[in-house]
Amino acid sequence: MIGFLRGKIALKVPPLIVLDVNGVGYEIEAPMTVFYDLPEIGAEITLQTHLVVREDAHSLFGFATEADKTMFKTLIKISGVGAKLALVILSGQSAEQFQTCIQNNDITALVKLPGVGKKTAERLVMELRDKLPKSDDAPQLANVGNLSNARAEAISALCSLGYKPLDASRMVSAIQPEGKTCETIIRLALQSAAK
Repeated sequence: MIGFLRGKIALKVPPLIVLDVNGVGYEIEAPMTVFYDLPEIGAEITLQTHLVVREDAHSLFGFATEADKTMFKTLIKISGVGAKLALVILSGQSAEQFQTCIQNNDITALVKLPGVGKKTAERLVMELRDKLPKSDDAPQLANVGNLSNARAEAISALCSLGYKPLDASRMVSAIQPEGKTCETIIRLALQSAAK
């Protein structure tokens, strides 16, 4: 997997960014929310990335924050939601706004997103309602980008191991992760869960 890329912007034509990383040009598809804050061509940036492998293509997707990347990975696990639709959803709303729509069962707001019909919106709400943290639970998935890097990486790693984002957040919070490395946080969280 390619977790992130740091390089110079060689081309930016939505939804495509070509990032020059030491002489290799990576084609990365990104939501419009990334394009809003992109600097000029030639500037160096870092993007959180996720590689989607299909029989006919290998596609690299880029995000400004770990929270958006995590939301993208959550979305593409839902039946009927492919990488392209997940990108459209994250282009129309931030991860935090989308999470709020899911919590509030706001089908109307979801249907306003291009490519999301009523049935898809209902499926999103039904399938994600229990997978995303509630607004009164801390820390929220949307705020992962504001956490310490080690803590955010640990939550992301636990999610990739199959834990729900809310459970991963609680596991990491329960061990007082401040000042610890990502590996230590993950080890302690898994030991705690095994008890």
